Amino acid sequence: MSNTDTPAPQGAGNEVTVLIVDDAKENLTVLGQLLRPHYHVRVANSGARALQVVKTVPRPQIILLDVMMPEMDGYQVLQALRSDPVTRDIPVIFVTAMDADEDEEHGLTLGAVDYVTKPIKPALLLARVKTQLELKSARDILANQNALLDAEVQRRTWENELIKDFSLNAMATLAEKRDNETGNHLYRTQAYIEILMEHLGGHPRFAEQLADRHTRQRIAKAAPLHDIGKVGIPDAILLKPGRLTPEEFEVMKQHAAIGAQAIGDAIAGVQKARAEHGEAPDQQGTTHALDFLEAARQIAGSHHEKWDGTGYPQGLSGEAIPLSARLMAIADVFDALLSKRHYKPAMALDETLEIIRRGRGTHFDPDIVDALLACIPQMMAVAQRFNDTVSH
Repeated sequence: MSNTDTPAPQGAGNEVTVLIVDDAKENLTVLGQLLRPHYHVRVANSGARALQVVKTVPRPQIILLDVMMPEMDGYQVLQALRSDPVTRDIPVIFVTAMDADEDEEHGLTLGAVDYVTKPIKPALLLARVKTQLELKSARDILANQNALLDAEVQRRTWENELIKDFSLNAMATLAEKRDNETGNHLYRTQAYIEILMEHLGGHPRFAEQLADRHTRQRIAKAAPLHDIGKVGIPDAILLKPGRLTPEEFEVMKQHAAIGAQAIGDAIAGVQKARAEHGEAPDQQGTTHALDFLEAARQIAGSHHEKWDGTGYPQGLSGEAIPLSARLMAIADVFDALLSKRHYKPAMALDETLEIIRRGRGTHFDPDIVDALLACIPQMMAVAQRFNDTVSH
């Protein structure tokens, strides 16, 4: 038989393993005889040996540890146990002849769960071992329940995000369908914006705004809602096959303000509901929802603004135009030029890029134009992947 293991009596049916650590053989014998009828007992006659035994099978559920041992005392053993993720949660009871209050306080400060002085009282030691094992079992059950709850929260969060994404895309697609456009326009412009944000992430002008992954995700997910305001434009104007009259174009331009107003109303509704439920302004889930809606509002309301201030509906210029809307502006025009519409044929890439270049610094943010021109291979791969002959 190994000098580190003492089996429980046959028929005891014990599964809990106790590790006794003491440099005195007689102490190991006394404690082993006391505990053996109740638990599977393993022993170690030094701190170094204990750190080896604790990682072998069967691993102990609790450790009885002497303090005064040569080479490596009990305090050092406990510190080593607590610094190792494999052993840090094993409860340790100091069993020692050191009975000064400061000794007990020091042991408990280091992480021991209890402190028993020698000479031991058998009934007291057994009661304390049993109590600490029950507490450890309760902690383990609670940790497992928390892990299950965390997993369920993550699953439901993922499911809610998935439902939200599909619902938003369905809404955006309905707006596009009224304009005789395919849903692929939404996929393409969203992907174009993702490419542009990736390229601009290292640019000094944009690094701070685009450094956060969640910010980039919000902008990309909000992009399909850019033309949601078209639901408020009469069919006679929205579906007119020829050129719009100046009066009709003024009506068409209202879709930006209509979209921004609708999303702004949604933001106000969320804020009101939050206030009625007594939620703090910095509630994480609510904050994320509002950040997303604000990104959508900016894109819907400002993607027709122009860098030089000649756009609509507010005539914003330069960096007064939200970055998300500046990205959407160039992605939307790039896709519109390359695509067939009911009022025009598709345009060749060279001609499209020439129009984009002419809009540098007038229609579009100059640095975003440069980014688009640098990413043409990726942009065209998206155009091919989501071409209007492919169903997604």
